[in-house]
Amino acid sequence: MNKNRYKNTSMWLLLLLVWVAAGLPFQHASAASEGNANKSLIYDEAHLLTAEQTKELNELALRYGAERETDFIIFTTDNPENLDVVDLTENFYDEKAPGYDKSHGNAAILTLDMRNRDVYLAGFYKAEERLDDGRLQKIRSKITPDLTEGNYADAFETYIKTAYKYMGFKPGVNPDNILFNGWFQLGVAVVIGGIVVGIMAYRSGGTVTVNRMTYEDAATSGVLAQEDRYIRTTTTRRKIERQSSGSGGGGGGGRTGGGHSHSGSRGSF
Repeated sequence: MNKNRYKNTSMWLLLLLVWVAAGLPFQHASAASEGNANKSLIYDEAHLLTAEQTKELNELALRYGAERETDFIIFTTDNPENLDVVDLTENFYDEKAPGYDKSHGNAAILTLDMRNRDVYLAGFYKAEERLDDGRLQKIRSKITPDLTEGNYADAFETYIKTAYKYMGFKPGVNPDNILFNGWFQLGVAVVIGGIVVGIMAYRSGGTVTVNRMTYEDAATSGVLAQEDRYIRTTTTRRKIERQSSGSGGGGGGGRTGGGHSHSGSRGSF
């Protein structure tokens, strides 16, 4: 009776651990405030998106931006004046004066120059701190394949979600560390729960007092023969391939003509 009770308790404990851990990777951003509900964060001057895609991305940016108190902006252009992509971004920030709760405030901007096929990511104020050059480079690396293939809506969605995720970590922390992965945390919780259940089940089953010495005759037991046979040693050499350094990206932050400092990462697609 006690054994069944232990097993039932153990199973409920394991289910509780799994339920708590399962909630970790599915945290949702809070809804956007009413004051920002009509704000436009998607400036698709190059006409890369459908009306439905623009609407969905704008809602996504508002929802995630409310949680981080940052405007997640997308700016696409055919660049008729043939300006550098960094200049395009800085001019946009100075002229449009975006910001979550004030002009020239917290903002992350993805600029797509379709004329020269350049992309630039920039972070201003809070986004400059939480999305430094290194983190922006990681985001750019994630979205570049979709940009190259023309999957612009997918790339923009990845940008918003990844920028949101990275801003949840303190500066100096690697946001892609496996220890911060929700599924990894769930797996650890399940393993720990399994160990606890196993220990409780073992203890509830009584103590085993029979071992090999119970039936072994020490007077007649022993090693009859021992033999070690050496066959051969084989050594295989393999050339280590080193990744060549490419010129697909780089850049960094700077300061706009209006005096606003920002982080940055640029590249081609």
